[in-house]
Amino acid sequence: MAKAAKTGGKSGSSKKTKARGKSAGKAKARPDISPGRLAKRWIGRAALVGVAVMLLPILLFSVVNPPTTFTIWSEYRRLGDIDREWMPIEAMAPVLARSVVAAEDARFCQHWGLDAEAIRKAIAEGGQRGASTISQQVVKNVFLWQGRSWIRKALETLMTPMVEAVWSKRRILEVYLNVAEMGEGVFGAEAAARHYFGVGPDELSPRQAALLASVLPNPKDRSAAKPSAFMRKRAAQIMDGAATIRADGRAACFED
Repeated sequence: MAKAAKTGGKSGSSKKTKARGKSAGKAKARPDISPGRLAKRWIGRAALVGVAVMLLPILLFSVVNPPTTFTIWSEYRRLGDIDREWMPIEAMAPVLARSVVAAEDARFCQHWGLDAEAIRKAIAEGGQRGASTISQQVVKNVFLWQGRSWIRKALETLMTPMVEAVWSKRRILEVYLNVAEMGEGVFGAEAAARHYFGVGPDELSPRQAALLASVLPNPKDRSAAKPSAFMRKRAAQIMDGAATIRADGRAACFED
């Protein structure tokens, strides 16, 4: 009886030892995650979250009109009031859209948001000329902020192709024509047409449209109602450019 008990004890002990061995084998089989791999995993997750955060408002504003922008809000705080009313592009004179594209981004229909040719020319000229497309300006105005910083420029460069992938060219131009500053506290084509010429944006003549487009690079110091000699010359060039892009098909992507 004693021997049987002893033998049974050894058998139980042997089973426990085997079980421990299996557990130890399982523990050893688990791969250790190095700090580097863990960091890469978290960076990847953070990047996905960042892309989602950027993509959601882009998707939203593809169908919903942006209620305001950082620039509009800051000008409202500074001036106490701003002049702005959203107007669909269908209610604007087609010559206005062509004039703005001719003045700001003649290759608007030919690029995917970033104009490589314009960037090369800007670099060749030592940064004396701008290379921002209308799409980039929309991203800056609607989603980001004004001013020069590498962070803003990096975000703009990242978000612009996303906007181009989701929005149509016509939608990009429509948003631009409604958020662009065209005078101190004057935002969008509807407010600018009334402010400078006392007409609706659908009643603008080719010359009036060209004068509005000539204001865009420096809206606080230029007036379409009282154009300088430089602005009159620039407006004439824009009128020619608007007629040219209509004739050669470079306006096709945003016109019906």
